[in-house]
Amino acid sequence: MNSKKNIITVFEHESLYVHKGDKRLAPNQLKALQLFYKETNFSYYSLLHNGVKFCEYVGVLQIGNMTIEILPKADKKGADEWRRLLIDMLYKAGIFDIEAPTSSALKIKPNSILDLYFELFIQQTESILHRGLIKQYRKVTGNLTSLKGSILFGKHIQKNLVHQELFYTKHNIYDQQHTLNCILYKTIKLLKRLSNNIALNSRIGSLLLNFPEMSNVEVSESKFSKINYNRKTEHYKQAIGIAKLLLLNFHPDVTIGKNDLLALLFDMNVLWERFVVKSLQKGLPDGYKVKAQSKKLFWKRENGYTKKMIPDIVINQPDGSTIVLDTKWKNIGDWNPSDADLRQMYAYSKYHQNALTALVYPNENSASTFIKGNFYNEETNGISNFQQCGIIKLSVAANAMQWQKEIPCFILQAMNQPTEIYPNKNLL
Repeated sequence: MNSKKNIITVFEHESLYVHKGDKRLAPNQLKALQLFYKETNFSYYSLLHNGVKFCEYVGVLQIGNMTIEILPKADKKGADEWRRLLIDMLYKAGIFDIEAPTSSALKIKPNSILDLYFELFIQQTESILHRGLIKQYRKVTGNLTSLKGSILFGKHIQKNLVHQELFYTKHNIYDQQHTLNCILYKTIKLLKRLSNNIALNSRIGSLLLNFPEMSNVEVSESKFSKINYNRKTEHYKQAIGIAKLLLLNFHPDVTIGKNDLLALLFDMNVLWERFVVKSLQKGLPDGYKVKAQSKKLFWKRENGYTKKMIPDIVINQPDGSTIVLDTKWKNIGDWNPSDADLRQMYAYSKYHQNALTALVYPNENSASTFIKGNFYNEETNGISNFQQCGIIKLSVAANAMQWQKEIPCFILQAMNQPTEIYPNKNLL
């Protein structure tokens, strides 16, 4: 059943327990999370006594028929607002390479981000079925009653010594039984196993009825990396991309089969960086060049490897000056940045010809704020006039589209004017 009783919504850095709180885990669900924690090289959460504490990863964890939705939290917006904003941020940041422009293009209202994944896959697969499943050549070996292709003599002698009417051959077949269709079929069956949404279940059932039965295919990172698309198969790309996320992040319960675990989670620090980058690339005027993760040599060990510094964002302005930004997804309130972050920005400034630098945070208040700061200069025994490192706190907009418009406008004006910008100054 599609019931919100089966969905627990929490915000990043919150905790869930078995024995306390308004929202509780069942003991078997906690056990599934504990087992999953041991399987992964990095954790989406930490273990507590009779509970778990989530970190900066947001998205969904489905355990059996229970969905835990972890949402970001940068201001006082509620769960519904942050769910919509997160979905649209994923689109705008390019995490979803899907044609649908926003969550409003969906046929259902998603009760969780997991519904979004399922809906997107169903949309794409329905479109593929409507166009018709493509056929490809594949190599087949086995016994035939007539000679077709080439005889594999070793196998032929081994298999058909007393069956001289058969031929063990290797030949090509042109049909729908190929990797792309097998992956789609495997994903449809997974959705049938996982979905609790009645509106989606009917469409999943329809897909299964209209999709020819395919052989099982083993999936792995290397399997997906070997897929090459051409003009004939390009329209499969989006559905296969979502299938990859679902299949590779599914962890079946091999014991009693009731607590399969699906983990689809994003690091908010990475998402925030990509969202700001995409906003600047889209919103800055002509003549500005925005580079993400721009590498610069920093240190080299003698007869050894080099070390590189990689700032999040480098903006080259038309006048030849440079702005270096480092994004941080956290609320610092009225606190100063950490010493480590400031030392990092000092190095960025030095190695980019005394570039203007800033740390970029989300702001829990209703207006964006720029606070100017300068590095201390030992040569002049005072504050430098050119090595600026400011703090930019960007207020959360009502929707991702509006936020993308506000971010480049505010950052550009903040970094290119001599005074601090406080919330009561409206530059947007």
